[in-house]
Amino acid sequence: MRPGGAHPLRKESTAQPHSKPGLDARRAAVRLLAAVIDARTPLDALTDNEHGHPQFLALSARDKALVRAILVSALRHRCTIESLIRETLERPLPEKARALSHILHVGAAQILFLDVPDSAAVDLAVAQAKTDPRTARFSGLVNAVLRNLARGGGEALPRALARTRDAPAWFMEHLESAYGRETADAILAAHRREPPTDFTVKSDPDGWAVRLGGRVLPNGSVRVDRLPAPVAELPGYAEGEWWVQDAAASLPARLLGDVRRRAVADLCAAPGGKTAQLAQAGAMVTAVDLSASRLQRLEVNLNRLGLTAQTVKADLLAWRPDQRFDAVLLDAPCSSTGTVRRHPDVPWTKRPEDIQRLAELQSRLLERALMLLRPGGVLVFANCSLDPAEGEELVGRLLAERREVVLYPVRASELPDAEHFITSEGYLRTTPAVPETAGQLGDVDGFFAARLRVQE
Repeated sequence: MRPGGAHPLRKESTAQPHSKPGLDARRAAVRLLAAVIDARTPLDALTDNEHGHPQFLALSARDKALVRAILVSALRHRCTIESLIRETLERPLPEKARALSHILHVGAAQILFLDVPDSAAVDLAVAQAKTDPRTARFSGLVNAVLRNLARGGGEALPRALARTRDAPAWFMEHLESAYGRETADAILAAHRREPPTDFTVKSDPDGWAVRLGGRVLPNGSVRVDRLPAPVAELPGYAEGEWWVQDAAASLPARLLGDVRRRAVADLCAAPGGKTAQLAQAGAMVTAVDLSASRLQRLEVNLNRLGLTAQTVKADLLAWRPDQRFDAVLLDAPCSSTGTVRRHPDVPWTKRPEDIQRLAELQSRLLERALMLLRPGGVLVFANCSLDPAEGEELVGRLLAERREVVLYPVRASELPDAEHFITSEGYLRTTPAVPETAGQLGDVDGFFAARLRVQE
């Protein structure tokens, strides 16, 4: 029994010569798990197909997919796996036995959550332990622990899932402080589930729902629960008929209203989902981002979609455009805690001090973004954080300190498909805790948005 659905990867891929089949992939998985947990390196950076970790880049496409599936499962269920491993041990692992712990977690993730044969998961973990001087003397322990999990996981796993919460303590405390215990538990439960994939389509959502094997959401996005193929191989990709965008991420741009023929700045724009939305809606978009590589990826996406925008590589804090804008969208860099369903490494790579540091950066970016507005213009500040320090608290401070800046509250009539996400103050606040129901948008990433004006 493997909660969360079976993974299609069943066969072991061919490894490098003179290496046991499948061993290179497991070595890479352990190495990358160590980089996430011990060095707080983001998983996406490690598994990037162009600039990722060398051990990952050396693998076949099938083994890359397997390694990523292992790591996502190991991180998504880290506390549950740790609990089950501890149950099988007579005494805790030595505090410095990090390499051994990572081998056990990689093996356990395969046994408990993936359709990898238990025998292969155990044998390859033991082989890896034997070839690593740090863990060679523990190879027998690796064998015993993982075989116990393979024998008893079907019964022990549901109990472990019921009693554990798969997040570090600081993250759970922040969620409870912001949302209360019940909603925090609902968010954490959502983080354990593989999320659906949402598409923003240029036209004919009903038709694309049929072609993609999904359904149309109340906001017009198309949702597919499990992709039948990689995104680039799906119908409509090459023709530029849609782009991948979580339904919650599509809401902030809508708060700018009718943008046809209006000059709109999309700040911190890459990878470009909101830029595409604004361009598709008829805006004259200037997309600004600090990263040349991310901006290049945005341009590639726009070219595929047949959409146009002016792109500018610049540090927003130093950027001085020739003219001001009718509207500004600032999707600020943040802790990304609203995207844990898709990026389960986030709670393990971030710390409370990172949230405070990012909130301070967002405050400076927001102050600068307000200066880019023409009189009477509107600004939407957004990010994919669940933490009020990066959302409600930050905007609240700005409004208290800058009397000329006023909140332009979001009205239910503007988002009839998502009015349940509008707060009493007039902010937009989505969380994964809200389920999808008929006629109501749900099962989305966490997002915050506030709409502001500067009084003349």
